[in-house]
Amino acid sequence: MPAPTYRNPVLPGFAADPSVCRVGRDHFLVNSSFEFFPGLPIHHSRDLVHWRLVGHALTRESQLPLQGRGSSRGLFAPTLRWHAGRFHLVCTDVDGRGSFLLQAEHAAGPWSDPIWLDEPVFGMDPSLFFDDDGLVYYTRHGGGERGGVDQALLAWPEARLQGPARRIWGGTGGIWPEGPHLVRRGEWLYLLIAEGGTSYGHAITVARSRSPWGPFEPHPDNPVLTHRGQPDEPLQALGHADWVDTPDGTTWAVLLGVRPQRWDDGPHHHLGRETLLARVHWRADGWPVFNHGRPLGLAESADGLPAAAPWPPEPVLERFDATRGLPLHWQTLRGPLGDRLSLRARPGWLRLQAGATTLAEGGTPSALLRPQRHLALTLDTALELHARHDSARAGLVLRQSEDHHLRLQRRHAGAAGWVEVVWRHGGTEHTLARAPCPPGPLALRIVARPRAWTLAWRPVADAQAALADADACQAAWQHLAVLPTRALSTETAGGFLGVHLGLFVEDPAAAEPAADAAHADFAGLRLQPEPDDAPTPPQSLA
Repeated sequence: MPAPTYRNPVLPGFAADPSVCRVGRDHFLVNSSFEFFPGLPIHHSRDLVHWRLVGHALTRESQLPLQGRGSSRGLFAPTLRWHAGRFHLVCTDVDGRGSFLLQAEHAAGPWSDPIWLDEPVFGMDPSLFFDDDGLVYYTRHGGGERGGVDQALLAWPEARLQGPARRIWGGTGGIWPEGPHLVRRGEWLYLLIAEGGTSYGHAITVARSRSPWGPFEPHPDNPVLTHRGQPDEPLQALGHADWVDTPDGTTWAVLLGVRPQRWDDGPHHHLGRETLLARVHWRADGWPVFNHGRPLGLAESADGLPAAAPWPPEPVLERFDATRGLPLHWQTLRGPLGDRLSLRARPGWLRLQAGATTLAEGGTPSALLRPQRHLALTLDTALELHARHDSARAGLVLRQSEDHHLRLQRRHAGAAGWVEVVWRHGGTEHTLARAPCPPGPLALRIVARPRAWTLAWRPVADAQAALADADACQAAWQHLAVLPTRALSTETAGGFLGVHLGLFVEDPAAAEPAADAAHADFAGLRLQPEPDDAPTPPQSLA
């Protein structure tokens, strides 16, 4: 019988900058969330492989307003720790006041308002270390691209910085020595950081000292894990690690990486930075060895992991129900939708009301978004659009940023209208396909494969029945367009995000206040993950 393995990434699709801590036999993970609201998602696992979203640390606008934050700005590189019966989370709002601390008794929340760690100079990627003697250390990146790791004491429990942070290690010479975590193991203090930037030169390096203030001795085999210079590895850009001991004493690191597709003009990744898992062994001389000194693969040995503890799978068909509320995986941009979202206006449906902002603008458009977590999937929805203006539109979106996204949308034009695919690239919109459609509800479909999205539509008589049972609809899917995934890749669009998929409505011609703005009713959502090697639709690009 083959030895058990686990699959990387353990948290796929837009799960950057992971930080992990353990409480008893339970592990908790936080990731960066940039301009998305609610912010700072918290996942729970019992085996470090299967993760379930349990909440967000920032759920109230009063905690931290994100209006004005650009795409891929906002909340960077949180650290999650458990100490004295509470969770402690530090993070940076890079375009706002700086770094802050949140606290909670339960990972699912509620979380406190921020305690601001005001500093005279800018720093980011904060971390906390609670030493055995009761001292608390605040460790972060400072100095920019050629900076290093800075540190200060934190008065506890009032969480007040005791003087300015000072440099404790400059790294090994790579750019952006960041994402530091200080950990004690016996008499040694280990400093774990990332270097080389967050793209294909990314690497993990380690140093140690007998004092939290150094001097720090670099690991003789630095970088301890990297895939730079190894373009054939399916996982790339490895870095920004944190580590944790399981209840039986084995050490594991969570880290970010990407899964690029190979194109003639080079690699392109579109799901963003994902969370990977690697075993850490300790040598007799006290130095850590990551993944046995080998490149990290898509499949790795599960030896040393806790017993497998998968969560029940998400339902393929998501119905909208006011008694349950929206599932935790839905997010918006920079703030809540307020009364533009309703699960009660039409029971069993989600109603979105168009607002003053579109997906092409900053602010908070009328859109619900969730990360694309699978390279291959089929996404269906069915909707009705109610509008007065020909500018009104609603449907499915694949979003990378304001300037780079793809919309499969119904447009209003009198009694009927049309359905179209619009690709926004570099701030310019391109209509890839358009077809007239009859009045009444429409079903929209996006078929994702590692190298392309295929978009289609069909009329339906009963929107909810069509989602519940594909065979209940007699109309065939009508192909509209195909877009290669590299069109929404990080290499094309820039930034730090992965593609998000979701539902939206817009009405640019509506007056202010938008009493006459369009609204769209969505009957539900069907999201069916597929194997990465699932057959590509015949009209898609290979």
